[in-house]
Amino acid sequence: MTTFDGRRVLREPLVPGLAQLWDLHDVLWEGDTEYQHLVFAKTAQGVAMFSDNDPQSTELAQLYYHESLLVPALLLAERVDRVLTVGSSEGVLGQLAVRAGATHVDHVDIDRQAVHLCADLLPYGYTPEELAEAERGEGPVRVHYADGWEFVRRAAEADSPDRKYDIILADLPGEREDDAQHNRLFGAEFLRLCRAALREGGVVASQVGCPTLWLNEMLRRSWRRFNEVFGTVAYYGSDEFDWAFLCGRADAVADPAARMIDRLSTLPYRPETIDADALRGNSVLPHSIRRGR
Repeated sequence: MTTFDGRRVLREPLVPGLAQLWDLHDVLWEGDTEYQHLVFAKTAQGVAMFSDNDPQSTELAQLYYHESLLVPALLLAERVDRVLTVGSSEGVLGQLAVRAGATHVDHVDIDRQAVHLCADLLPYGYTPEELAEAERGEGPVRVHYADGWEFVRRAAEADSPDRKYDIILADLPGEREDDAQHNRLFGAEFLRLCRAALREGGVVASQVGCPTLWLNEMLRRSWRRFNEVFGTVAYYGSDEFDWAFLCGRADAVADPAARMIDRLSTLPYRPETIDADALRGNSVLPHSIRRGR
């Protein structure tokens, strides 16, 4: 953090030569865990969480983000019973998946301290009591503090479909140009492990950066990787903020967006930020990527 014009601010790097500043009205916690530097603060978007100066979620926008990652996957998958979330320290995805019909959710996060800080400081996601229950494995959501790669690899190698998943969600900080340990969870090799860890008709979904022209390199790379691995790749770009998401399914689905729209009314969970028109309009990949520019 630093100061600017007398204000306490956090500088978020975007691309070389460009950054944006977040006014921090009240810093609730700042420090280093074993894996990342975290800041929890009150901002103009409510309480927010930052990892290595990269915003992860805010009180105002978190539901838009989490539904954009989860809902298309719920609608594209054949079943919503067993769900795996990798990352997602706040715990929101698992909670929403249960509301959508999942009976078993494994939540895997490598950073125990980050998950506990989220439960203690954020007004969304786990409460401390809910997290303790999930750590004990007493409800449909079970928390595991482990390396996501190894957890998925074990599921991929399992002989029984009862140990595989209908939906796998990767909710991680954005891919970086340095050697950040989470970068490997965006690569084609990890996507292949995820594909092998799915039950028939299962779906992998991931946050893949930003569709904005000058900030879309991560989306470009992810689009190529998903198409290397999956027979069906569906794009969803949030119309509320500059987030991009991809879903992959092993087999071929003729019109993924039409399938999602047809199934929306049957979903037990009623999204607050996504309707049929949003699914229709936000399923179109940005022109520059469709044209390979």
